Amino acid sequence: MKMVKDVHLTGKDLAEMVQLRPQDVGKYAVVPGPRDRLDVLMKKIEGPVRNFSFMEYTMYTGTYKGIKITAINGGRFSTDTAITAEVICHAGIKNVLRIGTCGALDEKMKVGDLVVADTVLRGDGVTPYYVDDSFVTRADKELSDVLVASAAAAGAVVHRGCVWSTDALLRETREIVEDKRGKGALAVDMVSSSLLTIAQFYGVRAASILAVSDNVITGEMGFMNPLYYMAETKLIEIALAAVLQMEGKG
Repeated sequence: MKMVKDVHLTGKDLAEMVQLRPQDVGKYAVVPGPRDRLDVLMKKIEGPVRNFSFMEYTMYTGTYKGIKITAINGGRFSTDTAITAEVICHAGIKNVLRIGTCGALDEKMKVGDLVVADTVLRGDGVTPYYVDDSFVTRADKELSDVLVASAAAAGAVVHRGCVWSTDALLRETREIVEDKRGKGALAVDMVSSSLLTIAQFYGVRAASILAVSDNVITGEMGFMNPLYYMAETKLIEIALAAVLQMEGKG
């Protein structure tokens, strides 16, 4: 017997399963990875309504200075991010802003700096099921431009360029890292590849801005550094400022 459906479970199926309708969400989605970062974001949103809570993911929609915004803890890794990205894309959201973290691949970059991804080297295990090796994963240029401008206005040190996404956090070997640096990567994360690729796949505009938590080249670990925590908070302010700018209210 063959499968009844061409695809067992689709993003559309998931959106319907959690009873998510286009009128329930905003034009913009701000997508942090972990739940605790979502909780901080929700303190900035007025009148948030919970759209759904499914497994470890929770989505809210409210307003920020009169603009309808949706937020969801989008996941820390490529596989869980792919699930939430599918839901976001099938919910009718038009603009997606990822706020996350990364490791620097340049010794001059500091913990607490910010990185905006223009392109992504795909080292994850999800995106090969969506696109072939020749596909170039790109962030939306307008959204990225606005994020860079908002970051600069907030006084942040912001870098822009290629980000490498990997699933193998504990296998960032010297050989692999130097290969990715040689291909132009200035930072490494575990999310941008799947989120941006899936958004492109469905024609949804998306961008990714990341706070530097550590430096792969120097070996510096900044996860307990106050500058890192300050940068995480600043990401939320920058994303919301970018939304205002996109709506002509900045």
